[in-house]
Amino acid sequence: MTSRYDNRLAAVNDVEMYKSLFKKRGVKFIKQFRTPRISFPSDSQMAQLKDIDYTWKMGDRFFKLANKFYGDSTLWWIIAWYNQKPTESHMATGEVIMIPQPLDVILPIFMQGS
Repeated sequence: MTSRYDNRLAAVNDVEMYKSLFKKRGVKFIKQFRTPRISFPSDSQMAQLKDIDYTWKMGDRFFKLANKFYGDSTLWWIIAWYNQKPTESHMATGEVIMIPQPLDVILPIFMQGS
C-alpha cells in the first residue's frame, strides 16, 4: 500500500545550532520530510468519488475507520483531511463524516500535492 511518505521531498537539517544535539545522537544531520501541500479535490475529481456517510460513535478513531473502509489503518489521514478534522478531538459523538471512495481514485488525488 502507498505510504504518505512516498514521493515526499526531504531536506537535510545540518544547521549549526543543532550540532550539539547531533553529537549527542551520534549523527551528522537529521533528514526531515517537507510538509506536503494537499489541495482539496476539484469539482471534476469530486464527481469521480462516492462518499460513504458515517456517524461518529464513542470509541471511534480515524485509524480504525481507515482499517475498516480501506483495509489499511495508516490511511487515517485521508478521512481526517477530507472532513477537515485534524484529530479525533475535533469530532463529536453523532457527527456525520464522509468516507471518500474508491481508494484507487482518492489516493492519486491526494498524492499529487505531496
